[in-house]
Amino acid sequence: MIRTEVRCAAWQMQSLLLNYPDTALQNSLPMLTRVAHALPLALGAPVRPLLSHLAGTPPVQLATEYVDTFDHRKRFSPYLTYFTDGDTRKRGMALLRLKQLYRRAGWQLDDGELPDHLAVVLEFAATEPKPGLRVLTDYRAGVEVMRAALHESRSPWAGVLDSVSQTLPSLRGSDSDAVARLIAAGPPGEEVGTEPFAPPTYMPTPIGGRR
Repeated sequence: MIRTEVRCAAWQMQSLLLNYPDTALQNSLPMLTRVAHALPLALGAPVRPLLSHLAGTPPVQLATEYVDTFDHRKRFSPYLTYFTDGDTRKRGMALLRLKQLYRRAGWQLDDGELPDHLAVVLEFAATEPKPGLRVLTDYRAGVEVMRAALHESRSPWAGVLDSVSQTLPSLRGSDSDAVARLIAAGPPGEEVGTEPFAPPTYMPTPIGGRR
């Protein structure tokens, strides 16, 4: 059983590591490395290869890898409602519900941020663990599809999803079936009128406090 404070520390670390690899993230690497080594092995060890990769790779190359991974391939989409709702009108309602949840907790997203970006959800969960865990559990299938795709491509970010998965309840039969269906069929098809809910090109700045 993972203690709440440990789970929250892991979620905050994972959130930062899923941000665009800019100077702020580079400056945070020593702190993130300490956190990764302080966490239980199942939560901290999976992200250590990424930490080494971020520390040892030129910034321009990191930026290219990040954009190629998360912006150009839908299978690696960090936007969790995409996996369950695709680019459909239903996704717009899911995004609205998340925004309302954040607003009730005193959060206000910056312009250009979508509430279903996994880094945003993880940061929310780190400060609001009960509702945050519910959101992550509700979108567990998307987390697992993204995790599988990153591993298949041998992405250095795959370990972050391994760490996220370890903070969540074990997959039940119905959850495993949902993951298998998403992998086999992909998200729902597109519908006309979903343009307002399309993801931005990338997250240009790390996600900071929003209270």
